[in-house]
Amino acid sequence: MKITVTEDAMNWFQTEMEAISGESIQFYARYGGSSKLHEGFTLGLTKSEPDEVGVSLEQQGIRFFIEEQDLWYFDNHDLIVNLNEDRHEIEFDYIKRS
Repeated sequence: MKITVTEDAMNWFQTEMEAISGESIQFYARYGGSSKLHEGFTLGLTKSEPDEVGVSLEQQGIRFFIEEQDLWYFDNHDLIVNLNEDRHEIEFDYIKRS
């Protein structure tokens, strides 16, 4: 699987989360809500240092990652992180891997 962070989303992370080069942002499965992939689970994000990286992407010196223990959530999908311009918040899309 792979992670893609769009340019608009990258700007959001730098502005809203004040993410800077050398920091890490984790995407993780959390209980509650609903997503396109799983009823009862949603994807969360936080600034955090990795423990057991399952997949990662470094962009403009910022590491985006998912821990090995959370890979089940993606069910053979790639993660696309984008900015919803109307709500000015991060949104997640998933593309099934062939």
